[in-house]
Amino acid sequence: MTHHPPMTDLTWRKSSFSGANGGDCVEIADTGAGLLVRNSKRISAGAICFTRSEMAAFIAGCKAGEFDDLGGPVGL
Repeated sequence: MTHHPPMTDLTWRKSSFSGANGGDCVEIADTGAGLLVRNSKRISAGAICFTRSEMAAFIAGCKAGEFDDLGGPVGL
């Protein structure tokens, strides 16, 4: 089992594409052992942990347009 620091002890980062006034609030934090992703509007729901290789594969898919059909503003 992998142990992570308490979520309050982590530095959370939000994309500059998140929108004004706390719009879209997906945040990520580096635990050293992996990357946590959460919705900052629902912190009590917890976070999902990904390895660096899992996150790299997801980001590569985003950059390649593999998820463009899932919606969102045009041109992002």
